[in-house]
Parts: sequence; C-alpha cells; structure tokens
Amino acid sequence: MKARRLNTVQEYYFSKKLREVAAMAAAGKPVINMGIGSPDLPAHPKVVAALKDSFNHPKVHQYQSYQGLPELRQAIADFYQKYYHHTADPNCEILPLMGSKEGIMHISMAFLNPGDKALIPNPGYPTYQSVTRLVEAAPVFYDLKADHQWQPDLEALDQMDLTAVKLMWVNYPHMPTGANAQKHTFEKLIRWAKEKDILLVNDNPYSFVLTDQPQSMMSVHGAKEVGMELNSLSKSFNMAGWRVGMLLGNKENINAVLKVKSNMDSGMFYGIQKGAVAALQAQESWFKKLNDVYTQRRKLIFELATLLNTDFDIHSSGLFVWAKLRDKSKSSVEYIEEILQKYHVFIAPGSIFGSQGEGYIRFSLCVEAVQISKAIERISKS
Repeated sequence: MKARRLNTVQEYYFSKKLREVAAMAAAGKPVINMGIGSPDLPAHPKVVAALKDSFNHPKVHQYQSYQGLPELRQAIADFYQKYYHHTADPNCEILPLMGSKEGIMHISMAFLNPGDKALIPNPGYPTYQSVTRLVEAAPVFYDLKADHQWQPDLEALDQMDLTAVKLMWVNYPHMPTGANAQKHTFEKLIRWAKEKDILLVNDNPYSFVLTDQPQSMMSVHGAKEVGMELNSLSKSFNMAGWRVGMLLGNKENINAVLKVKSNMDSGMFYGIQKGAVAALQAQESWFKKLNDVYTQRRKLIFELATLLNTDFDIHSSGLFVWAKLRDKSKSSVEYIEEILQKYHVFIAPGSIFGSQGEGYIRFSLCVEAVQISKAIERISKS
C-alpha cells in the first residue's frame, strides 16, 4: 500500500514529456528539445582535472563528512565574498548539498510540520509545491505578474490569510520569467518576513547567466537573521549532473537542516567536492565566455519567438526566454503540442509553472545555435 502523501503529487512534467520526445526520436522524428534547462556546454577543464587527480587520494572512496570538505566550505565562503560581498563563516553558516533540489526537500523537512503552510511563487519552480505537499504541508500561492515586473506584491500578501505560514520561497533571478530582483525587493521582503516571523528562502542558481551584476539576498542587511539561500553549480558552471549545491544561513538554521541531511546521505563523493572547489575558484572570464555563447543563442531564440508570434523581454536573465503568446485561442499546452507534432520542436508550456504562466511559453538556451537555426528553418518554411 503506497503512502497517502503520493496522492498529493504527480510525476514531474518533464519526466513524462521527455519519454514522449524520446519515443518520437526513436520513431524517426528527431525532436529539437528547447524545453529543458540542462546545460550542454562542458565544465571548466580544471574541474575535470581536479576530479581525475582526486583518485590519487588515499581516502577518495571512503565516506565523507556530512558537512562537506573544509576546503569546499571555504571555497563557497570565498566565492560569496568575492561576487556577492557577503561574509559567511565556513564552519557553521555554509552547508554543501548534493544539488539545490535536495536542499528544497531538506529545508522543508527541517521547518515544516504537517498542516503548516509555505508561500510559493506563481509562476515558479514546480518542485517548491511538490515538496511542500510531500512533507504534508500546504502550498499557498502568491501571484507574480508582468505588470509588477514579476516582483512579490507585499500589499497583496498582507491581504492573504497567513495563518500557519512558516516559510516563503523566492527565486531571483526568477525561473521561468528571467526577472531580476529589483533594488528594494529583498530589503522589503526581509523586513516583511521578520515582522511575520516567516523563514525566507531564496533559490539562486541563475545569478551569473546573462546578468551584469550577480545578485544574492544574503548580501542585504538582515538577511541572515530571517533567511537562507540556496545556490548551485549546475547552471553557472555546467555541472548539472555532478549534483553540487550549497545552502547559506545562520548557524541555528544550518544546524536544523544538517539534522535532516545527516540522516539522508553519507556525504558527497570526494572527487566531486574537489571539482566543485576548482569551479568556484574560476576567474570571471569563465562567466564571460559562457555568456557570450548564451547571448548568441538568445538572439536566435528571439528570432524564433518572434516567428511564433510572441512578445518577450530582451533584458531578462537566466537560461530561458519567457514569451507571451499573442494568440489567445489556444492554451499554452495546446500551443506547444501543436508545435511539437507539426515541427518536431519541443518548448515548455508556461502553465506547468503555475496559473500565472498560462498564456506563456518558455524556451531553453541549452540548445546549440545550429539546432535553433534548424528550428527557425522548419517553422519559417511552413
């Protein structure tokens, strides 16, 4: 008999859809996949070299510390100091993770009891909702809207019933819209969270992708008192499959998450940690090189999005282009399904990110320029 908590969630949309895409390819219909944000570029050569060198270490195959290698925690601290101007104690305010997705579960288990509530952005990353339900808490959605630049509306939040709300998820640069946090967004949220006694968690994996100034909530005064921040090496360092993330916060909150984490894994593989250290020590030229590639691809995606009769923000950040459908006669799911079947091009429907995503579609930049050009050719010839 399966646990009843499984009745509250469904299989992840992309898990199901990618099986369909794979089946189409197997049937001789090669699909250009623009739906997934899985970086296709290689990791830094020094990262790969560090992994190879790690196999010479006598303890490489042993269990590792639940808190990660001291040099990894120090590298994270140095990284946050250099790029975000935030000082964190590597001994007690930083926790390496096996990907930030793991951190979403750990945080939820550490701070939410059955019956508690969590504020979740709409549109937003679907995992916030599913994990909240898996720990038997209740998701409470707060709307993000284009006419408010996809920023939280605190006046609207104050009109909501916040009884039993213990945690609030935010995510800037925002997925799926690519919006950056405005200058005072974090300041206002931190004051508001302190007043409401709500733990504020920023999920921050996109801050180096097509941005001029990397953002971190932790660099704002008072953030450590009421908030935590997840970060990841998946997007900015092309290490999605390595599963390396990090969590920052005050000592008390980090220890709460460590209680959960230490009962769920036995430490991250030594070689992956050494690779992560090398990644975090990369020069700024690394990010420029990646962004040059993404800029070229984004220009082509803009061309494709225009061809598909959509509107989009040319100043957005992150690995995606969020585009509004001008044609209101079809839902976003119906629209992308038509594109998939007719042109063999897969684009994510905005509605999978929440009701506020209806009427939008999302293009991934994790596609080679030649493939994007091929998609443009397929559609323009029709």
